[in-house]
Amino acid sequence: MRREDIRNVAIIAHVDHGKTTLVDEMLKQSGAFRENQQVAERVMDSNDLERERGITILAKNTAIAYKGVKINIIDTPGHADFSGEVERVLKMADGVLLLIDAFEGPMPQTRFVLRKALELNLPVQVVINKIDRPDARVDDVVNETLDLLIDLNADARQLDTPFLFTSARRGTATIDPTAQGVDMRPLFDAIIRYVPAPEGEPDGAPQALISTIDYNDYVGRIGIGRVERGTLRAGMSVVRCAHGKADVSQPIRLSGLFTFEGLKRVSAESVAYGDIAAICGIADLNIGDTVCDPAAPEPLDFVKIDEPTVQMAFSVNDSPFAGREGTYVTSRHLRARLLRELQTDVSLRVNDTDSPDTFMVSGRGELHLSILIETMRRQGYEFQVSKPEILVREIDGEMCEPVERVVADVPQAHVGAVIEKLGRRRGVMENMSGEDRVRLTFLVPSRGLFGYRSEFMTDTHGEGVMSAVFERYEPMRGEIPGRAVGVLTAFEGGDATTYGLYSAQERGSLILSPGEPVYAGMIVGINARPGDIAVNVCRKKHVTNTRNSSAAEDSLRLVSVKTPTLEECLEFIEDDELVEITPKSLRMRKRVLSHEQRMKMISKKKV
Repeated sequence: MRREDIRNVAIIAHVDHGKTTLVDEMLKQSGAFRENQQVAERVMDSNDLERERGITILAKNTAIAYKGVKINIIDTPGHADFSGEVERVLKMADGVLLLIDAFEGPMPQTRFVLRKALELNLPVQVVINKIDRPDARVDDVVNETLDLLIDLNADARQLDTPFLFTSARRGTATIDPTAQGVDMRPLFDAIIRYVPAPEGEPDGAPQALISTIDYNDYVGRIGIGRVERGTLRAGMSVVRCAHGKADVSQPIRLSGLFTFEGLKRVSAESVAYGDIAAICGIADLNIGDTVCDPAAPEPLDFVKIDEPTVQMAFSVNDSPFAGREGTYVTSRHLRARLLRELQTDVSLRVNDTDSPDTFMVSGRGELHLSILIETMRRQGYEFQVSKPEILVREIDGEMCEPVERVVADVPQAHVGAVIEKLGRRRGVMENMSGEDRVRLTFLVPSRGLFGYRSEFMTDTHGEGVMSAVFERYEPMRGEIPGRAVGVLTAFEGGDATTYGLYSAQERGSLILSPGEPVYAGMIVGINARPGDIAVNVCRKKHVTNTRNSSAAEDSLRLVSVKTPTLEECLEFIEDDELVEITPKSLRMRKRVLSHEQRMKMISKKKV
């Protein structure tokens, strides 16, 4: 039977194409807020990191009511590194809204999320957003989207869907791109008409598939998922089916059920098939588990999540400053935190190494792992991480590496620099189009993109836009040149002085300011040339009884210091370097802190 009073829809798109802004307007125009209620922009981005960076990191659920129909909306991340979030929540949806920027058109992540939706045979409602942009090219984007659907082997039903045209910022939608929209009602009507109502057995044994895990200090773990069959009731006994097995000997009592209304979770006595609900009372519930009736423990298949492509070593901080700023500093704390992250992040992997103080963490990309690092440091953890490395696979007896589809929009004047740099990094150009702003499409090895984003922004004078998404595994493409510059390392420990930094800045650019504590082997600057140089930034000017008449000696001026961000640190370091992470500081350092030992190791390599 179909439940015509419910629609479950996921909104998918490339990053910055307007998903969260569109959800804001849908909530406002459906009456989810009071007239005088103060509502922040991008209200669904409730996480501090999401608000700071302006991106969606975690998939979230909300619901609106329109013409007697409850529309469950799933807001998904747009960045390729968080595509694992998209893959798992699509199991809760009966259809998707594919949002595409009216100027940029389909981008790499658009292709990725659309392919996942088509693999699940979900109907696709295409929404061309930002049609109010002065540079919008609506007709071209419609044709590019149809080409993409055909390229991904969409069926006749998915190709026949009508296009909608919206301005999420203005809160308008229309089926005619030449007409001015008034409100979001055309979008609501299209969802009710083209997204199929959920099907299920109303009288069957209860069965719910968990797609998201949340946590509350009062009720513990909360599983969010879709009820596939029957009716779940608060207080009833259920069993958890994990990895295809169920322990029927120990039924568990559901302590609570919640449904979504706007931004709130509302307590419910029962939840029927087709609806999306939050389930409380099962302490060891995980993503992919099935909650079943003890009399009919039938697990459901969960979507296969793509494997990680990048790994980093997380280890206990062993620098001279270890334990000064962090609350959780031991290997036991680090291991427990990483294993806890596995319960909510399905695309993350954590493996032990030969060292009890080091763990190998694998994810979808640098940003995926850097968000985990930033979250942990804000929670009081102190540790150190290595340079990101790719995960290779052996396919048909040949070693293969991950390759990413890169799309770069750059001004015409800077096209040559981008093509040259990506070519040097083993990139192969597939397409080039445009005049004033040129769109370049490359297939580049993932390792070729390490450290390139900052170069890209420099080469395009900050005007370029680049995005990448995993495409496939291909045979290894050969050596890729490493970092072209060296570093300035501290020769001895202490506090950095203006006098010492003034002498060091002649060798390169500084990354720390006077008064900051320094230890031997810590990176204090970037050398202007290849090769590393040890400098003494703690040196003080000797005090004498002779007064110097030169004013220049008394007023040493330092060139402005640029402190690198976490992502810039991860992109910059080489294999013999680490990033020290604490709640208050980010420090780059050499693995071997002693200058003499590093020189001996270099001499041995030359021999």
